[in-house]
Amino acid sequence: MHELPIVELGGIRFDLSSIIMIVITCLVVFILARLGTRQLSMANPGKLQNFLEWVVDFVTGLITSTMDLKKGKSFLMLGITLIMFIFVGNMLGLPFGIVFEVTSPQPLFGITAEELHHAHDTGKHIAFAFWKSPTADVAVTMALAVMVIVMVHFLGLTRNTHHYLKHYVEPHWAMFPLNVIKEVSKLLTLGLRLFGNIYAGEVLIGVILMAGIGGVIPMIIWQGFSVFVGAIQAFVFTILTMVYISQVIDHAEEH
Repeated sequence: MHELPIVELGGIRFDLSSIIMIVITCLVVFILARLGTRQLSMANPGKLQNFLEWVVDFVTGLITSTMDLKKGKSFLMLGITLIMFIFVGNMLGLPFGIVFEVTSPQPLFGITAEELHHAHDTGKHIAFAFWKSPTADVAVTMALAVMVIVMVHFLGLTRNTHHYLKHYVEPHWAMFPLNVIKEVSKLLTLGLRLFGNIYAGEVLIGVILMAGIGGVIPMIIWQGFSVFVGAIQAFVFTILTMVYISQVIDHAEEH
């Protein structure tokens, strides 16, 4: 069975695999951005520059579909960062996995000799999985969701205070509890939707590999479907972020 390499420091549990994959995702996104903008050319742009320009245009289109571009222009880099980080993170767990089998006690990770003996007696193997999609960890996706929702509420309070406070009691003050639940549900759906789709994809890849279902063809088909799902989830997270922002800063123009 695969275990997460969790280290406990000061009573707080840290998943090393998630930390490692977050750092790798950030490095990949940074390298792509750096290489794509290193030698900008209007006459003969490279393939990577063309790709990044397409990403910029795509995110600009997402913003204009949800709010006035004059107000949404400042969120362009946020959208680009979100969609690239989430897409790259979704893809990292697809090509391969890195698993280390545990053959000796690992006190740092909470693996005792008794646990190893029990696993051996029951015919099981304990292994640490160090390579996965960071977005297959609910802590990562919920952290992204919390950052977005906190930012949204901050923007509402600072840029459109009257409407932001008023919307909690619309259309009647009795709706206040339901409006609060609606705001909480935004946080949960934003983080759990991304986690559920990516985690389920990686689990099914593991099942296909362990069961040996049909060989290479089913794996290729599922990998292709997982790329599609990963791209859709990056799009959904980004567009919902822009929708939530537009709801708190761009409401005045709707009346």
